[in-house]
Amino acid sequence: MQKEVRIFTFNDLLQYYPFRYVDRSKIHRIRDVFEGAQEVQLQGTLLSVEEVGAARKKRLVAVFKDDSGTIDLIWFKGAKWIKSSLAIGKEYLVYGRVNRYGSKFSIPHPEIEEVKNSKQIEGYLQPIYHSGDKLSVRGLTSRGFEKILHNLIVQLNGIIIEVLSKEILANYNLIGKEEALKQIHFPNSLEEANKASLRLKFEELFFLQLQMIKQKQVAQKKTQGFVFSKVSVHFNTFFNNYLPFELTGAQKRVMKEIRKDMGSGLHMNRMLQGDVGSGKTLVALLSILIALDNDFQTCLMAPTEILATQHYNSIKEFVGQMGIEVALLTGSVKTAQRKIIHGKLEDGSLDILIGTHALIEDKVKFKNIGLAVIDEQHRFGVAQRAKLWRKNLQPPHVLVMTATPIPRTLAMTFYGDLDVSVIDELPPGRKPIETHHYYDKNRLKVFQFMEHEIAKGRQIYIVYPLIEESEKMDYKDLMDGYESISRRFPVPKFQVSIVHGRMKAADKEYEMNQFAAGKTQIMVATTVIEVGVNVPNASVMIIESAEKFGLSQLHQLRGRVGRGAEQSHCLLMTSFKLSQEAKKRIGTLVRTNDGFEIAEVDLKMRGPGDLMGTQQSGLLDLKIADLARDGQIVQLARDAASQVLLEDPDLIHKKNYEMRTQLFRQIKNRPDWSRIS
Repeated sequence: MQKEVRIFTFNDLLQYYPFRYVDRSKIHRIRDVFEGAQEVQLQGTLLSVEEVGAARKKRLVAVFKDDSGTIDLIWFKGAKWIKSSLAIGKEYLVYGRVNRYGSKFSIPHPEIEEVKNSKQIEGYLQPIYHSGDKLSVRGLTSRGFEKILHNLIVQLNGIIIEVLSKEILANYNLIGKEEALKQIHFPNSLEEANKASLRLKFEELFFLQLQMIKQKQVAQKKTQGFVFSKVSVHFNTFFNNYLPFELTGAQKRVMKEIRKDMGSGLHMNRMLQGDVGSGKTLVALLSILIALDNDFQTCLMAPTEILATQHYNSIKEFVGQMGIEVALLTGSVKTAQRKIIHGKLEDGSLDILIGTHALIEDKVKFKNIGLAVIDEQHRFGVAQRAKLWRKNLQPPHVLVMTATPIPRTLAMTFYGDLDVSVIDELPPGRKPIETHHYYDKNRLKVFQFMEHEIAKGRQIYIVYPLIEESEKMDYKDLMDGYESISRRFPVPKFQVSIVHGRMKAADKEYEMNQFAAGKTQIMVATTVIEVGVNVPNASVMIIESAEKFGLSQLHQLRGRVGRGAEQSHCLLMTSFKLSQEAKKRIGTLVRTNDGFEIAEVDLKMRGPGDLMGTQQSGLLDLKIADLARDGQIVQLARDAASQVLLEDPDLIHKKNYEMRTQLFRQIKNRPDWSRIS
């Protein structure tokens, strides 16, 4: 049981909540049941019990009778044990879902129990618990859990400690914890079950939020921040002479938030969210220039060489005429060049260092780093980020950026220790990307569209999936696709590039640069271009086998186009055989360009664990709350936690004693995510 369902203590058992309830108050008659009905409950007797069939087709069949007719009860597993527990002629309650095979109705693997008293027939809301095959074989079915928990619940009277204050219970109209535990497992009514569920969800999310806010407070107390008091020559020169376009309202708002942080004397730990193309890099550069104005060095760390190189080229272009020293440090930089970069860092003559994981190597030492910008931060592990933190005796201000829109509930939960800024406006002149869904049979039409766009001077991405489990097959699909495109768009009239993970870094970079320079019109690639080069002239994104991609990934890929002023298009190619889930993903992408709306849909479809990966897995161990469905409760819990810590930052008031004990119990075995989160 420990291994299967991670139940080690009585408390774990109490937190093994049912996932639904079955109304066992109604008794159906056999003649009234029909195929596809919800679960039915029958009362009657057994006429016969026998094993039929041989070998793999062997099964146990019992004929069950009431005053209206008969029905077969069938078990394909555990026949011997079940047969020994049944007796012909005795009265039973049977529960299960009706199936039909030919003209015969049956109930496969029903729950069955002997009627020993009239109270059983009165009925109740039966809790249903998850139970795997291994546990079921040992008798730990849902019914088994029900019996164990019933024995435990009856012993609870007065021993469950209330961890929420009376004020919180009253303010949010919550029932007590002991009552909630009783009603969640054995509710008197659905209304009582809902009250119990609300109380337990609130508590779970409250302590999660309390932990995040508390960690943030502790980190701010512990960590002083550099005071960037000046905004002078670097910032003003760039803003007045080199700014490529007027900042959007969202960019101006975010810059105010960052300037306030960096001038406060507190350590900045801020996350900058914004869709692909929203202008995050420009905001990062303006923040870097403020650091330079205050005589501090800065760095920008990206997860891939391609993205780091893109940032380097972009920033170099922006500040190239301002006498600012910028360098690029990645795994492919030669040793001689590395030594030069290391030397300039240590003597302070290098202002901005851009790179990959190479930035966190021990040999990389700054004279006085004041700001660290981390792009696509979820791709770096906590330990990696912490190394960057330790590059100075006093940690630098931290600005983390993500182009993956994060739903509000996730941001509050996973990143509650960060201040969050959102750029929710695109720069002026950008047109929304038009997204269309095509089946494979429409390929000729798609080819014609491609030719039309190329004739207008535009460039095209064609992206193929690359899934680890079937890498060979995917590679074959990619190469077949490349050959097909090359035949349809032959040289010398057309030039086609190809980029995939098996290529050498230098070859990938060459092909990317050819495309960026406009020397090739079509780029056939795998998802390596998801965070690849910025090509404003690329106006068409074709995604092959779009049903194999996640929603957020599709949105990220689509964001590779639409960088220029021209109308851009995203074409989603799929087979006819689409699951309901795939149809929903494709339909969502066609319907909207709003990254945050897409992220919300993605959260509901995939759940928070899949979205966030493993980086924060130590933080999230929810027993009953669901971040996709319980957004309102997350907000209420955060409001309550914020109010408690505002009134009693150290939780020393008598009324908060149990709350403090519970919080410290949770924090004890969890990592500190407030360090460069």
